Amino acid sequence: MMDCEKVGKLIRELRLEKRMTQKEVADALHLSDRTVSKWERGMGCPDVSLLAALSGLLGVNIEGMLTGDLAVNDFVGGNMKNAKYFVCPSCGNITLCTGSADVSCCGRKLTALEAKKASEEEKLAVEQIEDEWYITSEHPMKKDDYISFIAFATGDKVFFLKQYPEWSVQARIPKREHGKLIWYDTKRGLFYQTL
Repeated sequence: MMDCEKVGKLIRELRLEKRMTQKEVADALHLSDRTVSKWERGMGCPDVSLLAALSGLLGVNIEGMLTGDLAVNDFVGGNMKNAKYFVCPSCGNITLCTGSADVSCCGRKLTALEAKKASEEEKLAVEQIEDEWYITSEHPMKKDDYISFIAFATGDKVFFLKQYPEWSVQARIPKREHGKLIWYDTKRGLFYQTL
């Protein structure tokens, strides 16, 4: 059950963040500004049929709207070697976060991938050529089984390369200080090796 007072307070905070008037919110939802005022005073809650449009307008997920609470993530530092990677199983979109986050794509809530340390057989081949690392792999790179991306993460940077099915893996990365070479195999998951 929705707590109308908490939901109303959140609607007001988000509306003010967006620098919108009650009338502007009401007009966007085809309602009266008195209805929005009623919500903000905790005298009623938005109808379920309005939640998607209201959450989109105010830039908050529906779950946050229903609870009337937006949890603030703890700051976990900016070490890019510890970044979290999310991959959408529907469209293949890739998201990188340097801290905890609620990530969704194609209507699904995504879970951060757990990187596994690559065994000797799983490692990508890395060769130094002048001031670059040349990375290759014998991966078959089929449409339904391929390396989706390669990333190199140091403490303060991530160098990111998108890979495509039916193309061979051949990547060049500027040689920098030591870091993690990270890649995502669509069948086997997220892997890393240190360089």
